[in-house]
Amino acid sequence: MDYRRTYVRDIFTFAPGTTTSAYGWVKTRRDSKGISFVQISDGSCFKDLQVIVNEGIIPAETLKSITTGACVRFDGRIVDSPAAGQAIELEASGVEIYGAADPVSYPLQKKGASFEYLREIAHLRGRGNTFGAVYRVRNRAAFAIHSFFQKRGFHYVHTPIITASDAEGAGAMFAVSTLLEAHPVPATETEKAGSRFQMTSVKPEEDFFGKPAYLTVSGQLEAETLAMGMTNVYTFGPTFRAENSSTSRHLAEFWMVEPEMAFCDIDGDMNLAEEFLKEVIGDILENCADDLAFFNQRIEPQLLETLSHVVSSPFERLTYTEAIKLLEQGGEKFEYAVSWGIDLQSEHERWLTEVKVGRPVILTDYPKEIKAFYMRGNEDGKTVRAMDVLAPRIGEIIGGSQREERLDVLEARITEMGLPLEAYWWYLDLRRYGSAPHSGFGLGFERLLLYITGMKNIRDVIPFHRTPGHAEF
Repeated sequence: MDYRRTYVRDIFTFAPGTTTSAYGWVKTRRDSKGISFVQISDGSCFKDLQVIVNEGIIPAETLKSITTGACVRFDGRIVDSPAAGQAIELEASGVEIYGAADPVSYPLQKKGASFEYLREIAHLRGRGNTFGAVYRVRNRAAFAIHSFFQKRGFHYVHTPIITASDAEGAGAMFAVSTLLEAHPVPATETEKAGSRFQMTSVKPEEDFFGKPAYLTVSGQLEAETLAMGMTNVYTFGPTFRAENSSTSRHLAEFWMVEPEMAFCDIDGDMNLAEEFLKEVIGDILENCADDLAFFNQRIEPQLLETLSHVVSSPFERLTYTEAIKLLEQGGEKFEYAVSWGIDLQSEHERWLTEVKVGRPVILTDYPKEIKAFYMRGNEDGKTVRAMDVLAPRIGEIIGGSQREERLDVLEARITEMGLPLEAYWWYLDLRRYGSAPHSGFGLGFERLLLYITGMKNIRDVIPFHRTPGHAEF
């Protein structure tokens, strides 16, 4: 067998009379009047292929093993299908069963299984309609993201996963250490401890890196260093947050897309973000039509209408101050009170995009107290050149800013926020030697996938979720 077989998606393009082989996993099998109807899928497309097995073609004992979950290869020829909703089907002449599946214990046999249950069997849920569609959209979205930047001359760069810097200044980071390996729990205590290792108090300079090290929360700062020599770069990789949050919008491990552009101000940053969302969503609309139609029917009504509207509509641009005034004057009773200086909540962002404006909004010029140290300060001394893209139904989907390129201002801001200057010596060097205006933004890949698919829980748009108390698979 070769890696490049005939996929089910290819078979749907074959003319009647074509002989072929179809590989996949059995979704269902039903028997009627001497004919068995078998639905198989290989994950290459949303539609299942129907295989017709006439009586006597396959031994009865073999047919009994063709149950839901079994992995098979059917040989046969393409014939016209009399059934509605499908043009062709495969008339089997033979079968090979690669792996049987007990129809009683097979976990996906359960009808109407909840998403909560399916998260417990994440190693199998990709065989179902919903998660097969999610993962195909995820694949295409990743391809579209790379295509978007490559067509515009950006360089794809890899930034470190292990870092000694906190890009956000928030402190919610996972420590990286070899100390756990050095101090295993004694065998007799392992079950009580619930872990193979226990942390001991050792000086950071005695650890592997000679200083505290963490899993990165963002590749932005390192990407800036490369933009200051290569002009336009982007990262696309895993990031980590140690927030003890179990909401439907938070993961401990997720993927971020982060472009950084030299010689670019806040306006250029907003232009790129708008182009980015429109092009990526447009690509999914074009290339994942069957999957999106399923989400539109089963998960989120009007999904297709919403996505098409995003692609075709200009984004509204407002300052943070203008948005606060609209919220205060809108007559809406919010759970979180509105006043200048607050960090906007999802309910505020959705009201702006869904009720007031009716399309995506880009907010700029936020109060500096609620934004990160690296954002360029405005002349008023109160706000920074930050920008957030807010989308209907989900709220913030992109966050970015023009970066602070002035050495003295950046040093003062780092000190003001209580961060150690020495930890950012290399970042400050970018301002000492050949500083330039530059901007960038970050997009949570899973947050984008929530928006595109209409799925309601971020744990359902990543193959294996990492959340408090959960690190299975």
